[in-house]
Amino acid sequence: MKKSRLEVGPDLFVRIKSAIAKAEVSGKRLIPLAVGQPTGAAFLEARQAAAAAVMSDAEAMHQYQDVWSPGVPNFAKRFVQAHVKTNLARRRGVDFLPIPGIKSVLKTVILASRNCRDRLKVRTMTDPGYGVPATWCKLLDFTLHTEVPLNQKNKFRFNPDFDLENLKDGLLMLNYPHAPSGQVADREWFERVCRVCEVKNIRVFNDAAYAALVHAPENHSTLTDVAIGFPNLSWVETYSASKALGNTTGWRIGAVVGSSDFVDDLRTVKSSDDAGFVAFAAAGVIEGFEKHPHLIEANQKIYARRLRLLIKCLRSKGMRLAVQPKAGFFTLWLTPKRAFERDIASAEEFNLLMLERTRIFGVHFEPYLRYAVVGDVEAALPEIGTAFEAANVAY
Repeated sequence: MKKSRLEVGPDLFVRIKSAIAKAEVSGKRLIPLAVGQPTGAAFLEARQAAAAAVMSDAEAMHQYQDVWSPGVPNFAKRFVQAHVKTNLARRRGVDFLPIPGIKSVLKTVILASRNCRDRLKVRTMTDPGYGVPATWCKLLDFTLHTEVPLNQKNKFRFNPDFDLENLKDGLLMLNYPHAPSGQVADREWFERVCRVCEVKNIRVFNDAAYAALVHAPENHSTLTDVAIGFPNLSWVETYSASKALGNTTGWRIGAVVGSSDFVDDLRTVKSSDDAGFVAFAAAGVIEGFEKHPHLIEANQKIYARRLRLLIKCLRSKGMRLAVQPKAGFFTLWLTPKRAFERDIASAEEFNLLMLERTRIFGVHFEPYLRYAVVGDVEAALPEIGTAFEAANVAY
């Protein structure tokens, strides 16, 4: 009998999207709190620049953009510079790489860190979190995978001095700003990480997809701004255009920055893995980041306002916030013990019950629930409030 040969099933987000699709086929239009995909088109200025690029006759704009980006020269360095405070123009030992979004690079980071003689120890921020790094560790059987502790008690920021034990010569895969908690890392915390990893010869990777959507910049640092001060550290950080320019999730554009050794290994693996991004989309992205940063800031403020409104609404109906978000467009909540006059055993049970009884659906990261504010939350607040009032939650 023919059957799947994989030991892993569809990831959480695939299952969430399937549940949404099934509900909508039955005629139920859900309030967009589950999937973290911005709505609306990309900024007009970015689309105009992309349109001009796609109509160009220049050969460089229409060829492979794999290891370099001939259509948009120096894209990676320019894109990274738009995210960091440090002037990277003459930094020695630092290299850059254009990428077609961060998701496709996650397995590349693991493969590029492999020592062919030994199994690779990998520690990830995936409980709760974006599960793709953990999935790749399951699929790539040369890895020994563990997860750092992330919870309400440590405010979703683990202790580098204790939680990186037994990771010598391994790989640490970070995600700050963190999805789904919206937490950021400051300079002091990154310095602690870098010191430990430099001593233990741990390679450090950070997925900074939400770096352009930070609501508390005084508490936020990039890994790049800190790691450049550790000459013996092997590190990379990745940035993405898919969240900051409005709905550009389909514009698979990003960049890597890091120590030359690590970026070189990524380049070696990547050259056998993809042919690069679409140059005309990159032209629109760099137009937005370099010439219209005020539009990105305005977008960030929209999400910050929506977060405040949703938090105020759900708290007034008895929901308990797990942690105050400082970046992105997510809120993370503790799962109620009772709802709709019945006991609740898990985050998944509550989430599916809300889907059954209301038009509300989130993402269950046991023991938490995530609600996103990518849609027009302000217009939907009355119905959101009514739904949670009907749930009559209790802890």
